[in-house]
Amino acid sequence: MSHIRKIFRFVKPYWKPAILALVLLSTLVIFDLSIPRLIERVIDQGINQHNMQVVISTSALMIGLSLLSLLIALGNNLYSVRVGESVARDLREALFLKIETYSYGNLDRQKTGQLVVRLSSDVIAIRNVVQTTLRIGTRGPLLMIGSLILMINTSPHLALTMLPLLVVASILIVFFISRMEPLFLSVQQKLDRLNTVLQENIAGVRLVKSFVRADFEDERFEEANENLTQHYIRVMRFMSSNGPVLTMCINIGMVLVIYAGGLQSINGQMTIGQIVAFTNYLLTTMSPLIMLTMLSNTWAQAIASARRVDEIFETVPEVQDAPNAVALSTARDPERGEVVFENVSFSYSGDHSAAVLEGINLTAKPGQTVAILGATGAGKSTLIDLIPRFYDVTGGRILFDGTDIRKIKQESLLAQVGIVPQESVLFSGTVRDNIRYGRPEATDDEVIAAAQAAQAHSFIMAMPQGYDTHVEQRGANFSGGQKQRLAIARALLMRPRILILDDSTSSVDVETETLIQDALEELMHHSTSFVVAQRISTVLKADKIVVIDKGHIAAQGTHRELMQGSPIYREIYDSQLGSGVHLDEPLTAGSVTTGLTSTGEVQP
Repeated sequence: MSHIRKIFRFVKPYWKPAILALVLLSTLVIFDLSIPRLIERVIDQGINQHNMQVVISTSALMIGLSLLSLLIALGNNLYSVRVGESVARDLREALFLKIETYSYGNLDRQKTGQLVVRLSSDVIAIRNVVQTTLRIGTRGPLLMIGSLILMINTSPHLALTMLPLLVVASILIVFFISRMEPLFLSVQQKLDRLNTVLQENIAGVRLVKSFVRADFEDERFEEANENLTQHYIRVMRFMSSNGPVLTMCINIGMVLVIYAGGLQSINGQMTIGQIVAFTNYLLTTMSPLIMLTMLSNTWAQAIASARRVDEIFETVPEVQDAPNAVALSTARDPERGEVVFENVSFSYSGDHSAAVLEGINLTAKPGQTVAILGATGAGKSTLIDLIPRFYDVTGGRILFDGTDIRKIKQESLLAQVGIVPQESVLFSGTVRDNIRYGRPEATDDEVIAAAQAAQAHSFIMAMPQGYDTHVEQRGANFSGGQKQRLAIARALLMRPRILILDDSTSSVDVETETLIQDALEELMHHSTSFVVAQRISTVLKADKIVVIDKGHIAAQGTHRELMQGSPIYREIYDSQLGSGVHLDEPLTAGSVTTGLTSTGEVQP
């Protein structure tokens, strides 16, 4: 319940309509409890006394109370729904904002399907319990308490007779509710698994088709779907036993009331009206018990969901601003933008024995272009992910203009960095909106200039709606090369002090890549650029080329310096432009070819 209490803080902003809903509900309970007394009056003072005036007036009063109860119930429902939906909206927003603060490390350990369930199914479960509490969930206990008091008032002796039965029924309810919460937690976990498989397949449907793996994915989904179904059947089977057991308790209670009350009536200790009223109060006491038991699934599901939602709120982002973090100046200064790696090491698990990068020492001067080259899995992308603090270094430090980036506010640092990731991501909206995603205030002329530099303007204008062309989900109406160029335009528009291109021209032809490089050289000469590349033709003009091998810097320098002094670089060069081995093959001493003439010139 501690998780539920934490979640209920979202109800506080709506305490006024919540209190009003409870006041209306309390009034409704009073009206409900008055009906058996009025029935007693009709029988004892009306029918038994042959007084039709009492019968008619009391019946009219009962009808009036019923109509008034209808209006009160509608008002209660209105305010309950308003509070419940408002809480759900705020909770979804808070969860979304919390997830937005997650670091890459946090997201690496959270599956997308699980996060989607937290924001959808779990929030709905909490919304339902809020609405239920303000409607039926509070009405049941109030009716039980009021009915017990009136039962004792009607016949203390008969109420004492019913006490053991009520105790047994209460124990049964506690048992059912305590067993349901872990059952629903298991159901939500199975739903996580189902949503994960579903999300992966929807996102990768083209890959599934291209590899003819539909049958395999069908089996995965069927297994997850069947597990969810079987768990839910188990829950519903358990829940279905609640009602019959408690109904049996009610029937036993009715028999006891009729027998014991009949004996008292024969002895002149109770009237028939009192027996009827007592029977109604017994039903009013037991019926909420059944109602609460049937609603216990809502509470159990909400408790399980609240625990899972609370996990999101309690997750601490791995990358956070230091207490004394400073903001970077936004002024354009060509003398600023230096990035220095000082003995940097990094491990995704935090274990030094599993380091992905180790002993990295690298300096990028303002305005320089630094190319990162190496085999797949060597640590190239990891290296550049450390610059904007997507991850924090495990050892050493990274300096930005002489300041440790861990002492710079994250938003301030990211505002200085333009990134084009390996997988170009486009959002729903227009082409124009996607290009100025990082600078919403950018003018149309600036958008066009960035698109021209990224060699995207021509294909954009070839579309019927030009820059107002709608981008379909995940950019499905654009080719891989077009998406990459749009992503480059988006980064250029930010005018970043640091530009990071993570293999961002892999899907474009060599001619287009050359045009993009020329434009970048012209536009970004005041920015420090890091270029991760697989094609060596991409890095030939770089001011500094860094060769990464198994998490270490194997060599760094210009193209000519590395051709003369780095066997690994020559191996890469020959594998792409000469006759050497492929980049991802293991290097051996005998496999290295120099690629140089006796005068040191590059062979054609």
